[in-house]
Amino acid sequence: MPNQLLPEKLRRRFQVNTVDEMWHKYLIEGNVRTKHWRHLYGMLPSNPRCVVCNTPFEGIGSVLLRVIRGTLGRKSVKNPRYCTGCHFFTTQFPGGAEIELTMLFVDVRGSTTIAETMHATEFSHLMNRFYEATINSLVQADAFIDKLVGDEVTALFIPGYAGKEHAKRAVQAGGDLLRVTGYGKSGGPWIPIGVGIHTGIAWVGSIAGASGSAADFTALGDNVNIAARLASKAGAGEVLISDSTYAASGLDLGGLEQRPLELKGKSEPTGVRVLRVSGNEGKKP
Repeated sequence: MPNQLLPEKLRRRFQVNTVDEMWHKYLIEGNVRTKHWRHLYGMLPSNPRCVVCNTPFEGIGSVLLRVIRGTLGRKSVKNPRYCTGCHFFTTQFPGGAEIELTMLFVDVRGSTTIAETMHATEFSHLMNRFYEATINSLVQADAFIDKLVGDEVTALFIPGYAGKEHAKRAVQAGGDLLRVTGYGKSGGPWIPIGVGIHTGIAWVGSIAGASGSAADFTALGDNVNIAARLASKAGAGEVLISDSTYAASGLDLGGLEQRPLELKGKSEPTGVRVLRVSGNEGKKP
């Protein structure tokens, strides 16, 4: 699709001329007003919520926002990942930009084996608890929830919302995910998870479906695949942080284990640091 011109109103608002220029500015710089409301909406219960603005679709939070936003606060019937307002924007102006961001993948280790030991209903309750805990933790870290697929959740730490320290925030979120699933506690984890985190260039934006009937806000590119493969290599209770993320985070986490990994499609090993949490841990990374 050609890089279309923006309507005059949006040209004045974003001070750019084309859709792709708008997306680049939106993803890199964000918008103070949008950041404020997105953070506020993220503090309201409950999930599920709009992937773009964090509007909750259920619970008391959704009731409050419907009073404030009216129909704009409702789930889109064409794409349940969006509220009606964000669905309109992403389908009317599909596009994106290549930016540096940090990507986090978290999945349940051995979910097939776990499912074999439970009734289907019991397993569904466990997975819902995993989704709820994971989404709440990532939303509070100002991450975009990209996908929930099977036993995996994907999050994007985009500079326009997570800030310039997106790598640091992603590493801290990785440690928080271990804590909210019970690692470092005397009773042990209530579900085994592994996390992969990687920082790099990817295309981020909105892809509209046929006739604008659907849209998907996502990240695409080789660095996304690297983050996914790191998560698949992570053992239960491990956060695998790529060397690029660790360097970009500016954190000094002491003597973390260093591990070279052979990843599919890569001729050279990918270096990672291995973060774990323990009951004796004094502070977050």
